[in-house]
Amino acid sequence: MLTRWHHTIFPRRLPRYLIIQEAPSVLRARRRQRTALGIVLLLLSGMLAGVQLANAQNQQELPLMAASDIEGSLVTMADVGAGTLLFKTQRAGRYTPALSQSSNADIHVHGMTARVVLSQQFKNHTDQWQEGIYTFPLPDNAAVNAMRIVIGDRIIEGEIAEKQKARKIYNKAKASGKKASLVEQQRPNMFTNSVANIGPGEEVRVEITYLQAIAFQSGQFSLRLPMTVTPRYMPGKPLSELSQGDELYDSALSRTVQTNTATGWAQNTSEVLDAALISPPQMPPGANQRPGGNTMHIQGTLDLGMSLRSINSAYHQIALSRTGNSYEFSLSDTSVSMTQDFVLNWRPQLGNEPEAAVFTEAIGDDSYATLMLLPPQAQAGGSATPMHKEQIFIIDTSGSMGGVSIEQARASLSSALNRLNENDWFNIIEFDSNTRLFSPIPVQANIHNLARALRMVNSLQADGGTEMLPALQAAMRHNSSAAHGREDGRLRQIVFITDGAVGNEQALFAAIHQQLGNSRLFMVGIGSAPNSHFMRKASQFGRGTFTHIGDVNEVSEKMQALFSKLESPAVSNLRIEWPSGIQTEDYPAMLPDLYHGEPLVLSSKISGGLPEGSELNVLITGEASHTAWQRELKVSATAKAHEGTATVWARRKIASLLDQQVMTGKSARNEVLPLALEHKLLSPFTSFVAVEKQRSRPAAEPLDSNALANAKPKGQTPQQFAFPKGSTSARVSFAWSVLLLLMLAVIRRSMNAEQRYVLSV
Repeated sequence: MLTRWHHTIFPRRLPRYLIIQEAPSVLRARRRQRTALGIVLLLLSGMLAGVQLANAQNQQELPLMAASDIEGSLVTMADVGAGTLLFKTQRAGRYTPALSQSSNADIHVHGMTARVVLSQQFKNHTDQWQEGIYTFPLPDNAAVNAMRIVIGDRIIEGEIAEKQKARKIYNKAKASGKKASLVEQQRPNMFTNSVANIGPGEEVRVEITYLQAIAFQSGQFSLRLPMTVTPRYMPGKPLSELSQGDELYDSALSRTVQTNTATGWAQNTSEVLDAALISPPQMPPGANQRPGGNTMHIQGTLDLGMSLRSINSAYHQIALSRTGNSYEFSLSDTSVSMTQDFVLNWRPQLGNEPEAAVFTEAIGDDSYATLMLLPPQAQAGGSATPMHKEQIFIIDTSGSMGGVSIEQARASLSSALNRLNENDWFNIIEFDSNTRLFSPIPVQANIHNLARALRMVNSLQADGGTEMLPALQAAMRHNSSAAHGREDGRLRQIVFITDGAVGNEQALFAAIHQQLGNSRLFMVGIGSAPNSHFMRKASQFGRGTFTHIGDVNEVSEKMQALFSKLESPAVSNLRIEWPSGIQTEDYPAMLPDLYHGEPLVLSSKISGGLPEGSELNVLITGEASHTAWQRELKVSATAKAHEGTATVWARRKIASLLDQQVMTGKSARNEVLPLALEHKLLSPFTSFVAVEKQRSRPAAEPLDSNALANAKPKGQTPQQFAFPKGSTSARVSFAWSVLLLLMLAVIRRSMNAEQRYVLSV
């Protein structure tokens, strides 16, 4: 007898003898198979769909309030300023802030050096004693040489000490209830300030002083003050808790890592042993970025002894005043949220542009000198033909590049592609958690290939991790003409577009040094707060240059300036010759090639000092346009006295020693430590510590410890920060989930149909 469902699906069309009904035992077996398969597929779908949600919750979860519920201090998310750490309370949607931090930068520029006093104000909003831990950025060429604590009218001067010794002093003071501060270097552009025993309702200010060399390029001076930290991706496998003791020795950084003090969101990994120390929390999602926490006020002077044609801030509004040849500047607003680096640019009046400058400082028996020299200008109407190029473009599409950064990156790459001609060859390497090549080998820049490349560029999206090393290795492996059967003398260049948000910088520097060959590496830093240390050092190891693009409106101008330089190196094979009998120590030890508009800046220590009343003729030689070139500079004791010249020299020597550590794999600790102690400089092996003599916190009072959050970089979209290798991005998880659900639906439909009827042939 025909069943009811058979009449519905095949009304009066299928003869009964073609219906074969299966035995009940077979049907039960098929039902069990379907049920088991459905459960497995649904579990897989749910697990994959929840991967990112779980990770996001782990990264962004706010800690529970340790103190009692303080009615007067409760706030909502809408009341919160950028970077305020909150504790949950028993009342839904109401929080209490633990500590807030605001900063002030006082900048004084004299000659080619800026002296900056960065004040960080910590306020305790709770009724409990607090320790504040704040990880913050500084310029990667900053020479930190002083620190002190200010509590009301009391001032405690900091002292430089070996890193482990400084931490022991700090921990002892913290345990005994004394106010103390410890400033440590995690990276050349990332530092941690720990402040112990801040009393209920109390404010403590920590002042950090550093010197910074002024940049000069294409007739423009500039100074950069970093504001916040872009979350870094931490490659490698997470270390188990059993392998994370109080200390780990990081051979890449040649220093001991104090993992028991880590407060970051990342786990230490096999490739980034200090990941937990360089992953400060970001402000909670939904918090307002209006002033009120993690804010910055900036003011300063430019004392240059010359009149200026223009002064401007690239990303902030400033107010200006002038007295003679001295200029004062400050932010137009009282303070700003620390979401984007502050950049100040100034140009001298026409005719006052420097071609060369010498600054000196005498300390003890020795003299120190800074020499700046511009390369010769390009010949007007020259007949040199453009060099044919082979350019490999690497573009970062990881999660940290989300928002305006990926827009800037796409515009930068499109601008670069549009400058190529049919005599050039190119390739594109895109990476996030994986590496993808536009072509297995470089292709000719004809209309067809460029059109395909531009379509690819316009479709790029930011997501996933930042597995940078495989992309770099692919570029260095594939950009050689000899590798694919061509020896045509092309100028081989790698252009790397990224925000540099990685934690394994040292491994990348080593790979560039070992594998770059005869190519050049040019870094294009993208975003509001890029990792400038990685960008500058990578370009140095790659014998190229670093360009920063902080706004999409800058793309055209800055990319045009970059490629104009790439097409015309000004001076190569540079050497410096001091007079016979003069012993000097010069940094950089290996002089780089110069491009038009970029000066040679040399720091030298003259042993025994400059002979009184004498003048030294220093000869600098090289090759310009394939012809010999030379320039003479005069150095004397009567040259411009410039405080900080010796400190800048010591900072550059430390950087050179750490570079040698990358290239040789041999620890530079024994050379860096005594140098840093002598010049009172913060380094990977030294820290500043300040301790108040009297006890503040009663022995019976407990001490809470809290990490203060950084403001989210301007324009960056919400992301899952940085996952270790093997993690799945949200986009991939969602795609897998949808695919599995579709598979389940298809399988169930086919099995239901099979249960209903089987046709006999």
